[in-house]
Amino acid sequence: MPRALPTARHPRGRKRGGAARPRREQGSRERRLPGCAADRRPAPGEAVARAGPRPETVRERLDRLVADAPTAYDLDNLTDVYADDDGIVGALERRTAEALGTEAAAFFPTGTMAQQVALRCWAGRTGNATVAGHPLSHLEMHERDAYAVVSGLRMVHPTRAPRLPTAEEIYGLQEPFGTLALELPLRDAGFVLPEWDELTAVVAAARDRDAVVHFDGARLWECGPHFGRTLPEIAALADSVYVSYYKSLDGISGAALAGSEDFVAEARAWRHRYGGQLFQQWPAALAALAGLDRELPRLPEYVAHAKVVAQALREGLTAAGVPWFRVNPEVPHTHQFQVWLPHPSKVLDEAVIRQAEESRTALFRGWFERGLTEPPGVALTEVTIAAPALDWTPQDVRTAVAEFVRYVDEVRAEVGAGARTGAGAGA
Repeated sequence: MPRALPTARHPRGRKRGGAARPRREQGSRERRLPGCAADRRPAPGEAVARAGPRPETVRERLDRLVADAPTAYDLDNLTDVYADDDGIVGALERRTAEALGTEAAAFFPTGTMAQQVALRCWAGRTGNATVAGHPLSHLEMHERDAYAVVSGLRMVHPTRAPRLPTAEEIYGLQEPFGTLALELPLRDAGFVLPEWDELTAVVAAARDRDAVVHFDGARLWECGPHFGRTLPEIAALADSVYVSYYKSLDGISGAALAGSEDFVAEARAWRHRYGGQLFQQWPAALAALAGLDRELPRLPEYVAHAKVVAQALREGLTAAGVPWFRVNPEVPHTHQFQVWLPHPSKVLDEAVIRQAEESRTALFRGWFERGLTEPPGVALTEVTIAAPALDWTPQDVRTAVAEFVRYVDEVRAEVGAGARTGAGAGA
């Protein structure tokens, strides 16, 4: 029998048989190509080791929140009560509406709740419970069919291609739909975006079909550089927009649903019915305000550097002789992209941990096998470029890639040796 790979553990709680492996001295400098830790995808078997800043303790996160607070909000104000308009949640809602150029915005504890409320409101207003969306959208992939189970809606797919639908595909839908839901960017296709002209054409097609348009804009904040447009210009295309506060803005949690005054008023009523009117939400609101101050202005810089890193990854993997790989998209549309390698996720996760432990460099986070249309033994990871990654030069990335591939080869050799030993014992 092939030898099973040891279970991956974070270096602070590592479990692996055999002698301890050598490490660099305590004073060696740790290098990490960070992703946003809050944005990690939970996946079966995913390694706990993460690229980027290590997980914070509660005290560290509270200290950082207090340090960010003086410029974000007056801490001498009272805490919020049931998202009152004159408290910190109200201040965040107004700041969000201003950033997006909408009449109003409502804070939600989760993006899933915000999405369900938006679609339910539009179903009632249009009289049509059918939503046109993508099979790789967050609504389909990561919300446990809430739109159908909780809200009684149904979804049709204009396309199954790993991209946003075209105007022609919207016109070609064979049945009426009340809402077109567009995820910008489409994460599970590789954080991809259409071109601006394509997006406006799709929106126009939905209007011609007498449908409203909802943007799943959890990561809308970083779309401006690709479109060459401001956030208000992008948001103005849609009838409602959902944004997240923790995915790109380094918040604690929370989301917002933005649109017209009357739509947001109705959304607040449904927020209460769905259990989203919490007694106090000031920690999440304060972190979101701080993120709007600190992270939002830096996102264009992250997007630009993602292109540099993606190119260096391609060059490094080519130079290392990797027989097949994919950086998707080849030129990232935002500050996030996918990397695919032809190895099982467990092999790659083990290589991640060995590299982190022994070289103090964390290039990737956990790998996973999606199991959709991909062949067996092919895994992917998501790379997010944030502030700590900006000092990584192309040569830094290429060097780390070469090192990572050596660890992958080492793990694969151990697995192969185990398989041969097991076969011999059973002969």
